[in-house]
Amino acid sequence: MSKASKFTLLGTSLFALGTVVFVHYQQKAEQQAMHQGVIRDMEQQRLKRERQADFDMQRALEAEYKKDQSVRDTTAEMDPALSKRGGLNVPVAR
Repeated sequence: MSKASKFTLLGTSLFALGTVVFVHYQQKAEQQAMHQGVIRDMEQQRLKRERQADFDMQRALEAEYKKDQSVRDTTAEMDPALSKRGGLNVPVAR
């Protein structure tokens, strides 16, 4: 075997080995990145569930408070002249 053919064989073998090692590490990096995405999605879902639970609790409290208190709309009792002039919206005494 000539020197040129030995160098060619050595070069192509090293190139092939380097390619295999590079692809292996690239796949590991992609796998870790995808796993981080799964972890991030799980955290977002957990936060969404917590926020929904807080919202549901606030809605239940609001319903309980409305049941215990009388609530009436006072916007109908506002003086229209004051609201047009940009003044304070104070209920009109009747």
